[in-house]
Amino acid sequence: MPDLAELSARLLDAATKAGAEAADAIAVDGSSISIDVREGKLEQAERSEGVDIGLRVLIGQRQACVSASDTSDTTIATMAERAVAMAREAPEDPHIGLAEAGDLATDWDLATLNLADPAPEPSPQELEDMALRAEAAAMAVPGITKMDGVGAGHGQRRVHLAASNGFSGGYGRTSTSLSCVAITGDGTEMERDYYGDMRLHRADLESAEEIGRLAAERTVARAGARKPPTGAFPVLYDERIASGLIGHLLQAINGTAIGRGASWLRDAMGAQVLPAGLSLTEDPLRPRTAGSRPFDGEGFASRASAIVEDGVLQRWTLDLATARKLGLDSTANASRSTSSPPSPSLTNVALTQGTQTKEALLAEMGTGLLVTSMIGSSINPTTGDYSRGASGFWIENGEIAYPVNECTIAGNLREMLRSIIPANDARTHLSRVVPSLLVEGLTLAGK
Repeated sequence: MPDLAELSARLLDAATKAGAEAADAIAVDGSSISIDVREGKLEQAERSEGVDIGLRVLIGQRQACVSASDTSDTTIATMAERAVAMAREAPEDPHIGLAEAGDLATDWDLATLNLADPAPEPSPQELEDMALRAEAAAMAVPGITKMDGVGAGHGQRRVHLAASNGFSGGYGRTSTSLSCVAITGDGTEMERDYYGDMRLHRADLESAEEIGRLAAERTVARAGARKPPTGAFPVLYDERIASGLIGHLLQAINGTAIGRGASWLRDAMGAQVLPAGLSLTEDPLRPRTAGSRPFDGEGFASRASAIVEDGVLQRWTLDLATARKLGLDSTANASRSTSSPPSPSLTNVALTQGTQTKEALLAEMGTGLLVTSMIGSSINPTTGDYSRGASGFWIENGEIAYPVNECTIAGNLREMLRSIIPANDARTHLSRVVPSLLVEGLTLAGK
C-alpha cells in the first residue's frame, strides 16, 4: 500500500515549485469487494482497488482544484502546473484560505475511535456464504415469490490530508455490509421491501439469517397494498426513514445555503425549530461509527456540539469559507474530496429519544399513516414547503389496517418539525440516530 503521507507531501512540494502561494493535498486509497447472489447461485463478483490524489492551490484569493489516479512524479508535476494556471484565471473569492496554524488539530486518538476492523478481510467465499444464507432465510418465509437482489460487501479506505500551513494527518476505516430485497406476489400485484446492515467491524454485523428474515417479513406485510384516503391526518415516520425528515433541517442550516440566503431557516438562529425538550447533537468522535473522524477536511479537530438545544437552533454547519462569509468561526464541518474544495457537511447526529414505543405512538395517533418508504422529493428550499411520495401502512384504532402505496404527503417543514413527537426506537449504532417521529396534521393525497 502506498505511503499516503509521502504522497501528500510530494503534491505540496510540486505546488510550491509551480508557484502556488498556499496549497492543501489529499491522498486516498482503498479497496472493495462485492458479491451478489440469486436463486442460490453466485450472480456477480467485483473487486476494485485504487489510489486517488487531489491538490488545491491558492494564489491570493483565487483557487483551483485538480485530481488524478496516477501517482507518478510526472503526473504530480503536471497537476501542480495546471492547478496554478487555473487558479490564476479563477475569479476572486474573499473568503477562501487555509486555517491558521494555531487552530489546527495536533493530537487525536485513533485507537479510541476504532474505525478500522483489525480482523482479516473476509474472503469472497465468506461473503458469498453470507449472501446465500440471507437469501435462504428470506425464501423460507411464506409468501415470498423471489428475491430481487442479495448482496454482501467489504471495503477499506485510508485518507491523508496535508497543507502548507503545517497540518498533516490521516486515518482509515473499514466496513462490511449485507442487504436483501425480497418480492411477494406476481405481475402488477408485486410488492417489494428490503433490509440491510452495515458495520465498521464485521463482528457487529447482524446475522445473515436475521437480515434475510426481516427483509422477507417486511415484504410479505406489503401484500395487497392500496391507496389510502385523502385528507388531513397524523403521520408516523418509521425509524428507518425518520432520519430523512431531520435531514431536511440539516440541509437548511448548511452554511452554503445560509450564505446564499436560500434556506427556510435563514432567520432561525436562536429560534425554536423543534419542540421544547428535544435536542439534536453532532458527535464526530463516536467510536465504531461510520461518520466519525478525528479532524475535518481543513484540519480542525473534530468535537461534539449541540445543533439544537431544548428545541432552539444553536448554530449553522460551517467550513472555513462559509464561516468567514457569515462573520463566524468554523464549526469543524469541512468535508473534502480529491476533486473539489472543502464544503460544509455534518457527520454523526442524534436526536433526543422519546419515552414511548412506536406502538404507543400508533395507538395515540388513532387513525393515520405509518410511513416506511419514501420516493421523489419536492422541497422548496426557501419556504420549506414539503411534498413527497410515500408508502407504508394505514392505521385505524391505533393498529395496522392494511398496507398502502401511491400516496403523497404534504406540509411545511417549519411547522412539521416544531410538532414532532419521538419514539424510543432509534438504532444507536447508526450515523444518524433518529427514532420514529409522529407528525400531526399533514395532508395526504390518496384515492
